[in-house]
Amino acid sequence: MKFLIVGLGNKGAEYAETRHNIGFKIVDKLAEEAGVTFENETLAYLARIKFKGKQLILIKPTTYMNLSGKAVNYWMQKEKIDKANILILLDDLNFEFGTVRLKPRGSDGGHNGLKDIQTVLNTTEYPRLRVGISRPNQKGVQVDYVLGEWTEEEKKTLDTIITKSCEAVKKFVSLGIHLAMNEVNR
Repeated sequence: MKFLIVGLGNKGAEYAETRHNIGFKIVDKLAEEAGVTFENETLAYLARIKFKGKQLILIKPTTYMNLSGKAVNYWMQKEKIDKANILILLDDLNFEFGTVRLKPRGSDGGHNGLKDIQTVLNTTEYPRLRVGISRPNQKGVQVDYVLGEWTEEEKKTLDTIITKSCEAVKKFVSLGIHLAMNEVNR
């Protein structure tokens, strides 16, 4: 059985340590744990790992956040993966920093990566793992905030949050969305 695990983010060194790139960080950690590296493929950096007899295709779209749907759709079609077996990993302003939430479907919540995926796939019915980054204190600074780098305080717990997110991915793959949600979303 195959799963498409999509870390959302923006390519380029200038975005590497930004809040918006948490999805990239999670798939990077999964690849590192498995001892594999990403290759530059069509529309994405791609790595393949095995977990409990299942194949996980990890991608980091190279289309930039606002066009993520193109890469997701391409790899779903190419690998013949049903939308129930994709998992989108993303940052979420609507949750407190460090919160990890697994969802089987939902709105885009104002997230441009999800908006594009929803448009391209023509559905909101696909699993996602939302990682809370909190909201900025001021209004009108959301773009600068999500594209801003982690604070020193946030960096202290970032590895723990990434590890927790990786565990959530593994639970999704091994238990299915609903059982995994019961464990992850507590």
